[in-house]
Amino acid sequence: MSDQAPIYRLISHMKQHRSTMWLATLFSILNKIFDLAPPLLIGAAVDVVARQEESALSNYGYTDPKDQLILLSVLTVIIWFFESLFEYFYGVLWRNLAQTVQHELRLDAYSHIQELEMAWFSDQSKGELMSILNDDINQLERFLDKGANELLQVGTTVIVISAIFFYISPAIAIYSIIPIPIIIWGSFRFQSRIGPHYTEVRKEVGLLNALLSNNLSGISTIKSFTSEELEVERVRAASQAYREANRRAIRLSAAFVPLIRMAILVGFTATLLHGGFVTLNGGMEIASYSVMIFMMQRLLWPLTRLGETFDLY
Repeated sequence: MSDQAPIYRLISHMKQHRSTMWLATLFSILNKIFDLAPPLLIGAAVDVVARQEESALSNYGYTDPKDQLILLSVLTVIIWFFESLFEYFYGVLWRNLAQTVQHELRLDAYSHIQELEMAWFSDQSKGELMSILNDDINQLERFLDKGANELLQVGTTVIVISAIFFYISPAIAIYSIIPIPIIIWGSFRFQSRIGPHYTEVRKEVGLLNALLSNNLSGISTIKSFTSEELEVERVRAASQAYREANRRAIRLSAAFVPLIRMAILVGFTATLLHGGFVTLNGGMEIASYSVMIFMMQRLLWPLTRLGETFDLY
């Protein structure tokens, strides 16, 4: 068994699809960049309404506030069009890539298992092997379909919004990004702790699948020996063990988002309060403050989905 992290082994396996992977990555990043533009447009609109002929857009030759609003409307249409277009492109590429890799890994895994010695099979559960060939590989497909894009877009969000914040106000930016290292550390810590629980879940579902498969294959024998009640009890015990393993995983998984929300609260409150004081004292424009408040939500709330992404991983 390799000590290399699963994500690196997966990327290594996908070498022949590198061009598709890079193209899908590019479209995911471009989609998120365009998705982050509307708060800037809102800030620009607030600036136009508040300062009119003295707004920032007047420096580019648009002195009439009505012309400025028309320009912002046109930019909004263009941005939304490209955002939707890039979302379509990355959706098609990631989904097709996920299906292709799923197909290849299933064939590779089956071919490898088929070449093993018979002695190896005597120590293995048929249900666990079916779980690997079916459930695990399907889970990998779901990760590539959704999880990879989520990670890329969260990373893009953090980089782009942090850069905007530091451009507007470095002091407020520092307060705003304080929770991010905590959230990222907590996410990796969560993944390291939840991993063994999901391994246990996979083991229990493998045993349950094996029992159900064997019982259905030997249903005539069960009826011949009138051992239906005994087999029901065996299935009940295996199903209960699977349920308990899931409960332990759920208990830890469900705690992730509430804890992350508390870290988010720190950053959002710091931006709201400190940024508001700076704006009241004339140190920052109202439009810039509006942008930072809108952007703060766009920066931190997606981080709560890291738990779901790590669940897929």
